Amino acid sequence: MSRTTGAPPGAGRGGSRDPSTDVVRLIRDLVPQRPRFLRGPRIPDGVRSPVIVTERLTLRPHRLADAAAWYELQSDPAVVEHLSWPLRTRAESFVHLLNRTHHTRLEQRDDFLALAVLLDDRLIGDASLHLRSLDPAARRVEVGWVIGPRWQGKGYASEAGLAMLGLAFGQLRASVAEAHMTPGNAASKALAERLGFEEVANDGTTRVLAIDAERYAALHGS
Repeated sequence: MSRTTGAPPGAGRGGSRDPSTDVVRLIRDLVPQRPRFLRGPRIPDGVRSPVIVTERLTLRPHRLADAAAWYELQSDPAVVEHLSWPLRTRAESFVHLLNRTHHTRLEQRDDFLALAVLLDDRLIGDASLHLRSLDPAARRVEVGWVIGPRWQGKGYASEAGLAMLGLAFGQLRASVAEAHMTPGNAASKALAERLGFEEVANDGTTRVLAIDAERYAALHGS
């Protein structure tokens, strides 16, 4: 699992939950993003609603039909341990999934793409890309991955992560991809290193690993 900052105190960790926090989170998830025409320039080689088929997995945009499996993923403390996600109720999980169904493009700065990771048509995780800069000479993305505990240890996270890197360095023509995680997330660090990432920063709160296009091509033959 990548892109982790820790959940708010008391959110699904055995502490009491503040109802006002839940309301704020629901409102935040429901409020639409700023209109695209106000969000600056677009890149001509962007990504829209990709579907990626690997040896064992399919990565495609999220659908509301995935709600039961998405809630199962989000209600597992082992999944959110190193994520900024709280443990959500079934209703909150549905709203979060609804929000995720809208994240299908990478065209403008800070666009976010979220793809469901499917094994035999069942959602087992999530893979994502953040487009952090547009300059073709220094285009930077941030990659994230989540795989449910029952499917870990089988190489699915590596397969999904490599698929997202292929999208980043292939169609999107990124110069560098980063993975951000908490320093305690040893499993995500090990996965990133297997994919070829190298640690570039660690301030005690967030560890950053990165791989550039040249290293990706050398390791993965693309």
